[in-house]
Amino acid sequence: MNAQTNASRGLLAGLLALVAIGLLAAIYFSPIWWVSLTAPNYPPESFPDGVRIHFHMNGVFNGCQKVEKAEIHEDEALDCVHEMDTINHYVGMYPIAAGGVVERAFSPFIVTLLGVMVLGFAIPGRGLRLIVMGLGFAGILGWMGLTLYSEDGLEYQNLGYLTALVTALDQEGGMEKEAPKVSAADALLARMRAELGEPAAPGKDDEAKKERESEKEFLIESLESRFEKTQERLPPAQRQEWTGSGIQTLLWHYETSLGRYFNDPVLIAPMVQGMAIATHAFFWVLVAAMLLLLWGAWKGAGLLFWLLVLAPLALPLFFIIDYAAWLWWYGHTLNDMGAFTVKPFMPTVFGDGKVAQFATHSYPSLGFGLMMLLSVVLAVLALVRRKGMREAR
Repeated sequence: MNAQTNASRGLLAGLLALVAIGLLAAIYFSPIWWVSLTAPNYPPESFPDGVRIHFHMNGVFNGCQKVEKAEIHEDEALDCVHEMDTINHYVGMYPIAAGGVVERAFSPFIVTLLGVMVLGFAIPGRGLRLIVMGLGFAGILGWMGLTLYSEDGLEYQNLGYLTALVTALDQEGGMEKEAPKVSAADALLARMRAELGEPAAPGKDDEAKKERESEKEFLIESLESRFEKTQERLPPAQRQEWTGSGIQTLLWHYETSLGRYFNDPVLIAPMVQGMAIATHAFFWVLVAAMLLLLWGAWKGAGLLFWLLVLAPLALPLFFIIDYAAWLWWYGHTLNDMGAFTVKPFMPTVFGDGKVAQFATHSYPSLGFGLMMLLSVVLAVLALVRRKGMREAR
């Protein structure tokens, strides 16, 4: 009877772990939060949702829809990320692409890491648990290292992340004339195809795969072209050769984003240096976390072991903290070159607020709901494993 009960409990734990991993994948490809600005000069007839943007784990994307009305004709939806950046820069706020830089770049590795942790927690046997987690962590470490530090490492990044980088650079004044441009419609189509899993017609899997690879190549070539254009503007001693590594692209893109409206190299240089330190440090923090988690998996008890499930369970809380922290940064890191001078402020994290003539709206989206569901599933998984561990003593 006990053996049958243990088997049933183990099967339940495994199913819950698989459900949790599926939810993690869905969360990564879903909008987590949305923000909208409304004002009299943005009438609901033309802007039914205001100037709206969607926060994903790997980037910020346009939340405005194409308006289909007899009196209004649009070839494509307004790029509301660009529109919001334009509004914000008047009070000295930096572009949206300047926030969450490390988080977005590491997002695929973090989500995969959480998946391996959940799977390891669900496995009762120490030997199998260590093998699964060890192989999973080794794969993540290799993938992460190649993406960040190897030549052409961008090839290992996901299409949504690259799309967000390129569409942000398309807002650069004049740069779109010098390099291939990805329109909002093209970016949305590419992201939907790659990340929302557009089903391919029977027998066309290879064709769909080639199409995704072609889109990624186009985005990387677009980034390279823009990189080379920015290097031409620098003194010869400061120029870099394009390597296509994730770290080079991250820091260059961050620097370019900071200087879009407020091109002050003296102010920007230390910010970029700080971001470089943060990126390298976070890489090693993740490496250290993997080693500690393996130690916890070997022990099979204690805080390190329970972190395997508690950390993924707390994902909604981690997101809110990170989101609120970046909003604070935007509102308290205002550039003096803004057209209007305002006191530092805290943008609305949740609910409705007001800044000047704009009403602000900030609410969770589908992905955050899936995060909450993930927490429930993992709480049940933790209870199942805890009961099984108690009875095994």
